[in-house]
Amino acid sequence: MKKRYSLDPDNPQHAEKVESALLEGMASLQPSAQQRAKIRAQLFQRIHASAAAESARITVRSDQGQWRKIRPGVRAKTLDKNSRAFLLDLQPGASLPMHRHHEDEECVVLRGSASLGNLRVSTGDYHMARAGSRHGKISSESGALLYLRGIPVGHSAEVARDLLTAFLLGEGRELITIRANEGEWSDVAPGVSSKPLYDDGHSRSALIRIAADACWTTPQPLLAHDEECLLLEGDAFFGDTLLRSGDWQLAPAGSESRPISTGKGALVFMRGALDNRQSI
Repeated sequence: MKKRYSLDPDNPQHAEKVESALLEGMASLQPSAQQRAKIRAQLFQRIHASAAAESARITVRSDQGQWRKIRPGVRAKTLDKNSRAFLLDLQPGASLPMHRHHEDEECVVLRGSASLGNLRVSTGDYHMARAGSRHGKISSESGALLYLRGIPVGHSAEVARDLLTAFLLGEGRELITIRANEGEWSDVAPGVSSKPLYDDGHSRSALIRIAADACWTTPQPLLAHDEECLLLEGDAFFGDTLLRSGDWQLAPAGSESRPISTGKGALVFMRGALDNRQSI
């Protein structure tokens, strides 16, 4: 029987040695001046196209932005003034007074736990306070970091209105709470699953879990609605921008649609017209 070559490429243990030997025997080729100019032009064209596509997006890193003191032990960092999205940091023992909501307020607990009146929420929980509803005192014994959307922090007159109207009779509309271990996950594309949180008829809020090496995109060239994303776990590329845990991004309506991809996997809170996306 003929002895097989010791560096047989069919043997995975020897494949790397074969590849290395072949590369060593190949002469290096230098591109011509014309080829170098073409490569350079294509590279800069790609860079300019990427910068243009990303320019309309607003990105706030976890270590960026300015925190401002609301009251002792409580501080806030604005993410977007128009949608009134911000982060609220409660130190252990800190609290906010009872108040009434005049617009829908979404809350995702990013760290720790907090009491919203008689309701206790912890890391990973989602809470929706409908317009007209009332919250009791907000407090945290151990400290908490909350993402909030739709509350007038920084608008003195509206904050005063929310505090004063809290003393009116009536609890208002029902509060919605979805715990981290509650809700149903459904596959929306290969490697992508979604847990719906809230749908106001125009856009939806959901948790999106993207598996490692999956990519999620939309066939539409432009976004029809604002798309807001908050990385809760892992990291992912939104177009050419890498977002890590704690980073937030807003892609306004009319901006170029960009794929979402991840090498290691990611968990994302998203608000937007999510039905338009598909996997590739």
